[in-house]
Amino acid sequence: MFRSIREQVDTIFREDPAAKSVLEIVLCYPGFHAILLHRLSHRLYNAGVPLLPRFISQIGRFLTGIEIHPGATIGRRFFIDHGSGVVIGETSEIGDDVLIYQGVTLGGTGKEKGKRHPTLGNHVVVGTGAKVLGSITIGDHVKIGAGSVVIHPVPDHSTVVGIPGRVVRTRIENEGQLAHGSLPDPEGQAIEDLGRRIEQLEQLVHDLKEEKLSTRHST
Repeated sequence: MFRSIREQVDTIFREDPAAKSVLEIVLCYPGFHAILLHRLSHRLYNAGVPLLPRFISQIGRFLTGIEIHPGATIGRRFFIDHGSGVVIGETSEIGDDVLIYQGVTLGGTGKEKGKRHPTLGNHVVVGTGAKVLGSITIGDHVKIGAGSVVIHPVPDHSTVVGIPGRVVRTRIENEGQLAHGSLPDPEGQAIEDLGRRIEQLEQLVHDLKEEKLSTRHST
């Protein structure tokens, strides 16, 4: 248990430049508290203990603003940055070295039974306010942009943005970071392309009119 706590502290130091000391992390990081409480509730859940695991998860939600169902499976070195508003559903599966930001939801899409929440691979980053919904698989080294809504599987080494989420980049050069301020905007790019095409068509129509007028004058 102490090895797991130490590993969690080291993860926060690695991922968050604002972390200054172990004491600060232990006292002031809700993501740290939520993960430790989840480790406990998950063990009790897997042991078949009734009610208590859910009660512990609700205590964690009250204290941290982060709701993690005790049935969720979470790998090593998982870090929730800030954390407020994070929801992780019962059948979610999260790999190792995953980073998620505040307002993220790993949720379902209805009242279906069985596996109904996402599976995240290793080294995944999920940006602020993103929603990953349904029994889909997010591959390794995937980056999901802030505010995206992902409802389809995503291959390894991809960047996803938009509503619904679209893969806009593969083979990320900087695997460890998600440049929130410089993500591609596929909708904006499509509008820009349409605007450019309209200008070309308007210029073509103008040229044809000029050519027709000059032909009339010459005759």
